[in-house]
Amino acid sequence: MTSTSPASWPAEGGCDCRHVRYRLESRPLFVHCCHCRWCQRESGAAFALNAMIEAARVTVLSGEVTVIDTPSASGRGQRIARCPRCLVALWSNYAGAGPRVRFVRVGTLDNPDLLPPDIHIFTASKQPWVVLPAGTPAVPEYYDRDMHWPPESLERRQALLSQPG
Repeated sequence: MTSTSPASWPAEGGCDCRHVRYRLESRPLFVHCCHCRWCQRESGAAFALNAMIEAARVTVLSGEVTVIDTPSASGRGQRIARCPRCLVALWSNYAGAGPRVRFVRVGTLDNPDLLPPDIHIFTASKQPWVVLPAGTPAVPEYYDRDMHWPPESLERRQALLSQPG
Protein backbone atom coordinates (compact mmCIF):
# COMPACT_ATOMS: atom_id res chain seq x y z
CA MET A 1 0.00 0.00 0.00
CA THR A 2 1.16 3.50 -0.75
CA SER A 3 3.19 4.58 2.25
CA THR A 4 2.33 8.25 2.43
CA SER A 5 0.76 9.98 5.38
CA PRO A 6 -2.64 11.69 5.18
CA ALA A 7 -0.74 14.99 5.53
CA SER A 8 0.70 14.37 2.05
CA TRP A 9 -2.69 14.97 0.44
CA PRO A 10 -3.78 16.75 -1.59
CA ALA A 11 -0.81 16.64 -3.95
CA GLU A 12 -0.32 18.75 -7.07
CA GLY A 13 1.31 18.17 -10.41
CA GLY A 14 1.34 19.28 -14.00
CA CYS A 15 3.08 19.40 -17.33
CA ASP A 16 6.51 20.80 -18.21
CA CYS A 17 5.29 24.15 -19.49
CA ARG A 18 2.91 24.58 -16.51
CA HIS A 19 -0.10 25.20 -18.76
CA VAL A 20 -1.91 22.27 -17.13
CA ARG A 21 -1.91 21.97 -13.35
CA TYR A 22 -3.88 19.36 -11.43
CA ARG A 23 -4.41 18.18 -7.87
CA LEU A 24 -4.91 14.67 -6.51
CA GLU A 25 -7.44 15.20 -3.75
CA SER A 26 -6.54 11.97 -1.94
CA ARG A 27 -4.17 9.07 -1.97
CA PRO A 28 -4.67 6.97 -5.11
CA LEU A 29 -6.27 3.55 -5.13
CA PHE A 30 -3.05 1.78 -6.11
CA VAL A 31 0.23 2.49 -7.91
CA HIS A 32 1.42 0.23 -10.74
CA CYS A 33 4.91 0.02 -12.09
CA CYS A 34 4.27 -1.67 -15.44
CA HIS A 35 7.15 -3.36 -17.23
CA CYS A 36 5.22 -4.55 -20.30
CA ARG A 37 6.80 -3.91 -23.68
CA TRP A 38 3.85 -1.74 -24.68
CA CYS A 39 4.47 0.66 -21.78
CA GLN A 40 8.18 0.60 -22.53
CA ARG A 41 7.52 1.67 -26.12
CA GLU A 42 4.92 4.27 -25.18
CA SER A 43 7.01 5.87 -22.45
CA GLY A 44 10.38 5.47 -24.10
CA ALA A 45 11.62 4.14 -20.76
CA ALA A 46 12.00 0.81 -18.97
CA PHE A 47 8.56 1.04 -17.35
CA ALA A 48 5.52 3.23 -16.74
CA LEU A 49 4.55 4.36 -13.23
CA ASN A 50 0.83 5.09 -12.92
CA ALA A 51 -1.31 6.00 -9.91
CA MET A 52 -4.88 4.75 -10.28
CA ILE A 53 -7.37 7.22 -8.83
CA GLU A 54 -11.02 8.08 -9.26
CA ALA A 55 -11.44 10.79 -11.92
CA ALA A 56 -13.60 12.74 -9.45
CA ARG A 57 -10.57 12.98 -7.14
CA VAL A 58 -8.44 14.68 -9.80
CA THR A 59 -9.07 18.42 -9.99
CA VAL A 60 -7.77 20.38 -12.96
CA LEU A 61 -6.50 23.62 -11.46
CA SER A 62 -5.53 25.39 -14.68
CA GLY A 63 -5.32 24.81 -18.38
CA GLU A 64 -7.03 22.09 -20.32
CA VAL A 65 -5.91 18.76 -21.71
CA THR A 66 -6.09 17.33 -25.20
CA VAL A 67 -7.29 13.74 -25.17
CA ILE A 68 -5.68 11.44 -27.71
CA ASP A 69 -7.13 8.01 -28.51
CA THR A 70 -4.28 5.53 -28.79
CA PRO A 71 -4.04 1.77 -29.21
CA SER A 72 -3.21 -0.49 -26.27
CA ALA A 73 -1.95 -4.04 -25.86
CA SER A 74 -5.48 -5.17 -24.90
CA GLY A 75 -6.80 -4.01 -28.26
CA ARG A 76 -9.39 -1.86 -26.47
CA GLY A 77 -7.36 1.34 -26.55
CA GLN A 78 -6.66 4.09 -24.10
CA ARG A 79 -7.29 7.81 -23.99
CA ILE A 80 -4.20 9.81 -23.05
CA ALA A 81 -4.68 13.30 -21.61
CA ARG A 82 -1.83 15.52 -22.77
CA CYS A 83 -0.98 19.17 -22.42
CA PRO A 84 -1.85 20.76 -25.79
CA ARG A 85 1.29 22.92 -25.63
CA CYS A 86 4.19 20.74 -24.42
CA LEU A 87 2.42 17.40 -25.13
CA VAL A 88 3.39 15.81 -21.81
CA ALA A 89 1.11 12.87 -20.95
CA LEU A 90 -0.59 13.55 -17.61
CA TRP A 91 -2.97 10.60 -17.29
CA SER A 92 -4.73 7.89 -19.23
CA ASN A 93 -8.14 6.33 -19.15
CA TYR A 94 -8.14 2.69 -20.23
CA ALA A 95 -11.17 1.03 -21.78
CA GLY A 96 -11.41 -1.51 -18.95
CA ALA A 97 -11.73 1.12 -16.21
CA GLY A 98 -13.43 3.69 -18.40
CA PRO A 99 -13.61 7.44 -17.71
CA ARG A 100 -14.15 6.98 -13.96
CA VAL A 101 -10.53 6.00 -13.22
CA ARG A 102 -7.45 7.94 -14.22
CA PHE A 103 -4.00 6.42 -14.43
CA VAL A 104 -2.00 9.49 -13.44
CA ARG A 105 1.64 9.57 -14.54
CA VAL A 106 3.46 9.70 -11.20
CA GLY A 107 6.39 11.57 -12.75
CA THR A 108 4.12 14.57 -13.41
CA LEU A 109 3.57 15.16 -9.69
CA ASP A 110 5.50 18.03 -8.12
CA ASN A 111 6.73 15.47 -5.60
CA PRO A 112 6.74 12.08 -7.36
CA ASP A 113 8.53 10.58 -4.34
CA LEU A 114 5.08 10.45 -2.67
CA LEU A 115 4.05 7.47 -4.79
CA PRO A 116 6.46 4.57 -4.97
CA PRO A 117 5.00 1.50 -6.67
CA ASP A 118 2.62 -0.72 -4.72
CA ILE A 119 3.30 -3.51 -7.22
CA HIS A 120 5.47 -4.28 -10.25
CA ILE A 121 3.46 -5.86 -13.06
CA PHE A 122 4.40 -7.63 -16.30
CA THR A 123 7.84 -8.33 -14.91
CA ALA A 124 8.23 -11.25 -17.34
CA SER A 125 9.06 -8.61 -19.96
CA LYS A 126 11.01 -6.18 -17.79
CA GLN A 127 14.40 -5.00 -18.95
CA PRO A 128 16.99 -7.45 -17.63
CA TRP A 129 19.06 -4.69 -16.01
CA VAL A 130 16.13 -3.42 -13.91
CA VAL A 131 16.50 -4.69 -10.34
CA LEU A 132 13.22 -4.87 -8.45
CA PRO A 133 13.23 -3.81 -4.80
CA ALA A 134 12.75 -6.42 -2.10
CA GLY A 135 9.51 -6.04 -0.22
CA THR A 136 7.41 -4.72 -3.12
CA PRO A 137 5.13 -7.30 -4.74
CA ALA A 138 6.08 -8.26 -8.30
CA VAL A 139 4.13 -10.46 -10.70
CA PRO A 140 5.01 -11.85 -14.13
CA GLU A 141 1.83 -10.47 -15.73
CA TYR A 142 -1.24 -8.97 -14.06
CA TYR A 143 -2.45 -9.67 -10.51
CA ASP A 144 -5.44 -10.52 -8.36
CA ARG A 145 -6.79 -7.18 -7.10
CA ASP A 146 -8.40 -8.76 -4.03
CA MET A 147 -5.04 -10.20 -3.03
CA HIS A 148 -2.98 -7.00 -3.41
CA TRP A 149 -5.17 -3.94 -2.94
CA PRO A 150 -5.71 -2.56 0.57
CA PRO A 151 -9.28 -2.91 1.91
CA GLU A 152 -9.88 0.86 1.73
CA SER A 153 -9.06 0.90 -2.00
CA LEU A 154 -11.30 -2.10 -2.66
CA GLU A 155 -14.13 -0.28 -0.87
CA ARG A 156 -13.54 2.87 -2.92
CA ARG A 157 -13.54 0.79 -6.13
CA GLN A 158 -16.80 -0.89 -5.14
CA ALA A 159 -18.39 2.49 -4.44
CA LEU A 160 -17.23 3.73 -7.82
CA LEU A 161 -18.64 0.69 -9.64
CA SER A 162 -21.99 1.07 -7.88
CA GLN A 163 -22.47 4.59 -9.27
CA PRO A 164 -24.74 4.94 -12.30
CA GLY A 165 -23.23 5.73 -15.67
